[in-house]
Order: sequence, then structure tokens, then C-alpha cells
Amino acid sequence: MHQEFLPPEELQDTIKCFWYDRRNSGETESVFEVQPDGYAEIIFYFGDLRHISSNDALELLPSPFMMGLLNQPALFNTKNRLEIIAVRCFPWTVFDLLGLPSVKGGVHIFEHPIAQLQPALDQFVHSGRIDEAVTCLKQYFLDARSHVPVDSMLFKAGTAMSKARGTMPVTRVAEAAHATVRTLERNFKQSSGHTVKDVSALMRFEQVRNRLWHYPDTSLAGLAHELGYTDQSHLSREFKRYSGTTPAAFARKAKKGKQFASSDFVAFVQA
Repeated sequence: MHQEFLPPEELQDTIKCFWYDRRNSGETESVFEVQPDGYAEIIFYFGDLRHISSNDALELLPSPFMMGLLNQPALFNTKNRLEIIAVRCFPWTVFDLLGLPSVKGGVHIFEHPIAQLQPALDQFVHSGRIDEAVTCLKQYFLDARSHVPVDSMLFKAGTAMSKARGTMPVTRVAEAAHATVRTLERNFKQSSGHTVKDVSALMRFEQVRNRLWHYPDTSLAGLAHELGYTDQSHLSREFKRYSGTTPAAFARKAKKGKQFASSDFVAFVQA
């Protein structure tokens, strides 16, 4: 079960959406992967969840934790009930919003007063009051947002990048932000931990990933042209760089997932 909730207007320059996800794998341990995308996620979870590290060790995660921008899929292990309440943030705003130093992507454990929301959210989730849990989170971020000045340059840059779905060159992003490329890149990296080019590439990968998940028979050549890749080979190289698999293999997995309701795909599903 997956639900998404739009943020209030005052938060739409910093937060893409709030979302809820529920799954139950029973007593059998289940492994699932989270594919990269163009957002940072603040994850509150309720139940059993462990991160599988690069050396296959199981790492018990605190709640909340952050999913930064990934450059490869992240693997998780769970069993029995798992419910998630999360905040999908624009990567160029989330660290400033929380008053945290920016870090590179991946699974990130952080200390912050927002963790004090865990008991209240736990009560809401266990009693099925998901709307109230989301309202609680919205109010927290509205309060936080009122104390953070808007960086209009980053907001304009992010808006332009989002509208162009990651296909806009850095020079044009800078023009949209009314800044020089050097100034934009410095501020962008300071706020997000990544360059404009890094985030744009992930945005574009996300478009391909979502299209192939929903429409596995999509023409890769047509998709490459639509999203500004040099050619189909360029799309395939970039896709494998982030997903660890080819577009064709991913599309086959999408078909299988839909047919058999597989639980080993993306838990933090994208709209």
C-alpha cells in the first residue's frame, strides 16, 4: 500500500511530497532494493528494517534515517510488518531546512530533534491514523521552514531542472537562476553535497526508470531522444551506471514484478 500527500504551498519549494508505505512479508526475510532518484528522503519506519552494506553485513537503522542521493541501488532486509512515513525532499534544500551540513548520498544516519517525533508517529501509524501522522510531520516542517530564509537562486535553479526533467545544461540552469555557473555550482554543492550535473543526471535516470517500470515495452531509442541522451547506447550506459543493470533487464523485471506482485523491487516507490 502506497500513498502520497502533497505539501502545503509554503513547503513546495523544499519538499516534493510526504508518503506512506506498508508491506508485510511474514516470518520469511525479504530483500528489496531502492533504486536511485533525484530526491533525498527522510525515513521514519515502524517494524523491522535493516540496511545491507556493501560487504553484505546487516546494519540495524535508527528511525529516522536519511536516504541521500544514490549512485547505485541500496539493499534492505525486512520481515513481518514494515510501515514507513517519509518526506521526499529536494536535495538542494533538505540540509539547510534541517540545519545540517550537507553530505554525499547513500544511507545516512543523523542526529536531529526531528527524531523526537518518532513516538507520536508510532502511535498514529499503529492506530491506522496515517493522515494525522502526515499532518504532524507537515506542521514540524512548516515550523522549521519559517526559520529558514529562502535561497531564491537555488529555488530557481531547482525549478528549472525539475521542469526540464534533468535535461537542461548547467549554463542554462545558471541563466534561469540569474547567477554565474561558478556561483551556482558553489552554492548548489554547498547546500546539497552534489553538483548540478550530478543531480540532473539522477533526475534523467529517474525518468527512464519510471517509464520502464510503468511501460516496460517503451522504445529505448525513442526514450533516449525524448530525454536528450546522445543515443540509445548513451542511455543504456547511464542506466547501468545507476541501476547496476541494463534497461532491457530492468524492463523484464518490471513485467515480472507486475505479473507476480514481486516484493523484491522498489519499496520507496516513485510516483
